[in-house]
Amino acid sequence: MIKLLLADDQALVRGALAALLDLESDLEVVAQVGRGDDVVEAARSSEAEVCLLDIEMPGLNGIDAAAAVRRELPGVRSLIVTTFGRPGYVRRAIEAGASGFVVKDTPAKQLADAVRRVHGGLRVIDPDLAAESLIDGPSPLTARERELLTYALDGAPVATIAARVHLSEGTVRNHLSAAIGKTGATTRSEAARIAQDRGWL
Repeated sequence: MIKLLLADDQALVRGALAALLDLESDLEVVAQVGRGDDVVEAARSSEAEVCLLDIEMPGLNGIDAAAAVRRELPGVRSLIVTTFGRPGYVRRAIEAGASGFVVKDTPAKQLADAVRRVHGGLRVIDPDLAAESLIDGPSPLTARERELLTYALDGAPVATIAARVHLSEGTVRNHLSAAIGKTGATTRSEAARIAQDRGWL
């Protein structure tokens, strides 16, 4: 039996995935969590072998949870299963240590097969997203630009962002201006939306 952990903040989705995967004779869901920061401890205590992670969760997103699993439990594999099929997410997830990336509308049999392949040490990536990720290339944004654009998503003024990150307003403006240029946007909020849509944030 391959022991699975499911991490998704939507209980209904988590339950549906568990029910589908439990129908497979060689798969067993041994843990379910609704927060990304609960993944490592739940995987450790349940002895899960593969963690199926949503991206957008409270506490810790699925990509950061995959990185934590790789760091804390190197023998455990992670598979991102998400609604958000953005090419930038694929690249970030793989760089973080995830072994696979599929979208939630993947048929149940294909998802089960993806779990088996990931458990066996293979990498599984939705082919359409893999192609888009190669075409789009890596994110052009620096870590600081990504951080500042995340704050800009909420429409926070430069002064507020500067106070949050302990930088001068001029430095924040310079970073945001660079991000605007790299995304082809005209405003910082537009740059933030573009970066989010491409999976760079």
